[in-house]
Amino acid sequence: MSRRVIIVGAGPGGLTAGMLLASRGYQVDIFEKQSYVGGRNGAFSEGGYTFDIGPTFLMMDYIVEQMFALTGRRLADYMTLQEIDPLYRMVFDGGREFYPTRDRAKMKKQIDRLFPGNYAGYEQYLKREQEKFEALIPCLKIPYSSWRSYLNRQFLRSLPKLDAHLSLISKLRQYYTDDDLQVAFTFQAKYLGMSPWECPGTFSILAYTEHAGGIYHVMGGLNNISQGMARAFREDGGRLHLATGVDEIIVKDRRAVGVLLENGEEVMADDVIINADFAHAMKSLVPTKHRMKYTDQNLKRKKFSCSTFMLYLGVDAVYDIPHHNIIFAKDYQQNVDEITKHKVLSADPSVYIQNASVTDSSLAPMGKSALYILVPIPNNTSGLDWTKEAPAFRKQVLDILETKAGLAGIRQHIEVERMITPDDWEQEMHVYNGATFNLAHNVGQMLGFRPHNRFEEFNHCYLVGGGTHPGSGLPTILESARISVELLLRSYGDKLQPIPVEEQVQHEQVTRKQA
Repeated sequence: MSRRVIIVGAGPGGLTAGMLLASRGYQVDIFEKQSYVGGRNGAFSEGGYTFDIGPTFLMMDYIVEQMFALTGRRLADYMTLQEIDPLYRMVFDGGREFYPTRDRAKMKKQIDRLFPGNYAGYEQYLKREQEKFEALIPCLKIPYSSWRSYLNRQFLRSLPKLDAHLSLISKLRQYYTDDDLQVAFTFQAKYLGMSPWECPGTFSILAYTEHAGGIYHVMGGLNNISQGMARAFREDGGRLHLATGVDEIIVKDRRAVGVLLENGEEVMADDVIINADFAHAMKSLVPTKHRMKYTDQNLKRKKFSCSTFMLYLGVDAVYDIPHHNIIFAKDYQQNVDEITKHKVLSADPSVYIQNASVTDSSLAPMGKSALYILVPIPNNTSGLDWTKEAPAFRKQVLDILETKAGLAGIRQHIEVERMITPDDWEQEMHVYNGATFNLAHNVGQMLGFRPHNRFEEFNHCYLVGGGTHPGSGLPTILESARISVELLLRSYGDKLQPIPVEEQVQHEQVTRKQA
């Protein structure tokens, strides 16, 4: 008799877990509160424009490919990936522009012109970070469910390369002498909930994954990763229940035995996987009496990432700027400190702009563009009143787009607009404190110090998503699902072994005939 598993949330972590389990004959039900799949990896369309809600960068694309391969599928049958070059455009104070690229000749020419004397440091960066990457990435596949996990031979061998005793900026100063060039390899840290001046040097590998492996766009938007997973899940008999929220995890004798839906129905299962925002799930889905480690007070003491102010703009113009654009504040360190330490809005914020229509014509009508604007800002522990702050901050951001980003006259071209503030992330997307990137990744909240993939509070419950190990970001979220599924399967004496593609094709043909 096959086991029954309930998954709470149809984000990329929940969908990955669902398709891995369904492909192995498990009866899987995914309950999703929203009317669409993907969560923050979802999308919305309006007036002929399509916008990804959250992630727009895909690195380590091979991990997505691996997840489909584990179910016997070819990724190319479900989505089309397009590599982006240059990786992005960076605009520094004074208008200096840098276009990082995987083309080594072009990269050398740029660095020699913009940051003289630093190209040798870039070559050293690629060499040393490759060694760190190869040592570290296998360690992220270890569950760290007990202290014995740290005795793993792979982890012990990686220790000398962790650089956890250094800050990210300190690590990058070993390679580069120019302040702007250092910053060009640190901006990702802000999304981990930390300042590059405090973030562990371990995370110097983040930019390396982009420079070594590339950045990809999924045609139709990165939301198509979730769409493709939902399709694969259903093909193997998985049941996806949209607009069906879960009210509570049912726990008996310290064991998860099912869920209570918001409509009052109880659905029982052998195991439960939680893919909701971690802290929100603790407060909203797990009864207080079953939370000894993750009490409300303990959650308040944890460190969370920044939030984001979002503008999604459908404009009747085409702008000659690249796919990804990062406009840095004049004083980037001050900007980061205001976000992470002082919890105030910056007078001069940094802004990210995605101009995906230059790569993907399906996202906007002919001759028009779908623009995605993201501004890192404090999360809701700031106490900012967004009903008052939003109009002025929107004006400030549009001014930056017009004066620094190359989007002259953008206001007169806006046809469609949607704005998301930290309040919207918290209230509509159920993100604790509006912390868009979940728990921060400081040393005290990494590996075994992060919420475990096999939930600690009671049995037969597992976590997937950015709030558990190995952390936030699409590739790591998918890895969290693989780890949790491996733990679940192991508890029943099963293994997560690849399914040959030919076998899966035959299975799908039989399924279609039966349908």
